[in-house]
Amino acid sequence: MIQTSEFIGRTLTIHIDRAMGSKHPQHRFIYPVNYGFLPGIFGPDGEELDAYLLGVFAPVATYTGVCIAVIHRLDDEDDKLVIAPEGVQYTPDQIRALTEFQERFFTSQIVQKPTR
Repeated sequence: MIQTSEFIGRTLTIHIDRAMGSKHPQHRFIYPVNYGFLPGIFGPDGEELDAYLLGVFAPVATYTGVCIAVIHRLDDEDDKLVIAPEGVQYTPDQIRALTEFQERFFTSQIVQKPTR
């Protein structure tokens, strides 16, 4: 099984299937950030690994950025990568605030590489 924390610090290209401003197909909330997946890499839930894209303020179809964190859900087997433009960082509190629209339904921890 893949350890999602191994992606932290890596440059990755994600595909966006729920662009900023789009509606969730079932729950009808609006995505305030781009949301997608890492093609061909499967997460703990058996589906392609999901990713939030932070720091990009327009809808995009694909994006190459740096994985700055992982949201590890404690009550669901669906970890989420947090991708940002190179050189952009967010604190755990900022990540939690920006992903709250969906993550508020789960108990999670935000995993980042320790800063020096």
